[in-house]
Amino acid sequence: MKNNTIKDVVEKLNEHYRSEELFMPRDGRRLPDRAAVIEVIRDLRHIIFPGYFGKDSALEMDPSYYAGYRINHLYDELREQITIALQYQMKEEGARERAQEVTDRFFSRIPEIQKQMLKDVQAGFDGDPAAQSREEIIFSYPGLFAVYVYRTAHVLYEEKIPFIPRIMSEYAHGRTGIDINPGARIGEYFFIDHGTGIVIGETTEIGDYVKLYQGVTLGALSTRNGQQLAGLKRHPTIGDHVTIYSNSTVLGGDTVIGEHCIIGGNTFITKSVPPYTKVSAKSPELIFKTPEERREKNDLWEWES
Repeated sequence: MKNNTIKDVVEKLNEHYRSEELFMPRDGRRLPDRAAVIEVIRDLRHIIFPGYFGKDSALEMDPSYYAGYRINHLYDELREQITIALQYQMKEEGARERAQEVTDRFFSRIPEIQKQMLKDVQAGFDGDPAAQSREEIIFSYPGLFAVYVYRTAHVLYEEKIPFIPRIMSEYAHGRTGIDINPGARIGEYFFIDHGTGIVIGETTEIGDYVKLYQGVTLGALSTRNGQQLAGLKRHPTIGDHVTIYSNSTVLGGDTVIGEHCIIGGNTFITKSVPPYTKVSAKSPELIFKTPEERREKNDLWEWES
């Protein structure tokens, strides 16, 4: 019984393998190694914020050579994964040459990413009275980690590298509950407070000095037409100095939130909001029922209509 079952399953699976290229890529092509891409993200963080994520003997021995020591390995690993991704997509010669060019440009932007991240750290510290120090922001805040991964992945997204930017962003999504598409464009001094449940769509544009709280969605009005919408502006534009409070939703490619706006919690916005506007949802009516006689404390938690 067991052998017959296995034989029948294997025959059917092999038929699927032969008929569907999605399962068995042809021409020797293969997909990037997800674990290797994640390792690049993790190791690159040691360069952006040296000394924060584990003891590193190279940093202690000679700080002046630390970055070069780290980048030497990361450069080769990332170039290899970019080459694999391009070979899968391009199906032609030239992938290795382009991978070399992209890797060069990527690492040349590391100092710029580091400067952006320092501003994001400052935004986190300035925007959260519970923060004890900027160091605590770097160590502990999931919003900063998600933004770090976004800023890294966005560089490769702009280079039109397949697979790798999304692997990076989904790694951050899984760790933090914050979903930032690498295609979004986000300005300086950006702070995500708490963060869980935030969604920022691919064509979202966010200005400078913007603060988002947990549960905020910057999304599309509709994705019913699927791939026909690819490349179109589907997500909102958020101006400078905007604060959007928890569980608010802003939808649509034509929707613009003007500068210096404050969007209150639990709002649902599909139309543009002019600058210097405060938007709030009308609070629901709360009904308080006082018991006629004293009850035990445990009874007070039992809901009665």
